[in-house]
Amino acid sequence: MASGVRVDKWLWAVRLFKTRTAASKACDKGLVRVGDEPAKAARRVAPGDRVTVERSDHTTVIEVVKLLEKRVGAPVAVTAYVDHSPPYERPSTQAGTLFAVRDRGAGRPTKRDRREIDRLRGRRD
Repeated sequence: MASGVRVDKWLWAVRLFKTRTAASKACDKGLVRVGDEPAKAARRVAPGDRVTVERSDHTTVIEVVKLLEKRVGAPVAVTAYVDHSPPYERPSTQAGTLFAVRDRGAGRPTKRDRREIDRLRGRRD
């Protein structure tokens, strides 16, 4: 048996994915890299490996410190890797202002309000 743990199993164990299936699918889509090469779900990771996970809005870069095969609690999971990710900034809204915001308790939008909201969002149904 080869040393190390499957990358999909390890990503699930350290709580980067909710399910092992989600981790496996991310590997299949090419969103997970070990070192500089795309990793299949069965790829083994060892301490010292650098794993990169592409998300829709940011990239997570972590270094494997400890091998885990079973899912553990969050405080223990954090000790299994070192996070080298660039700082995450939430995408801002247009010009720093929120659009299509309604006052609390204003009720359901009227037909005119709905058209205005759709126009602001750029929809042309």
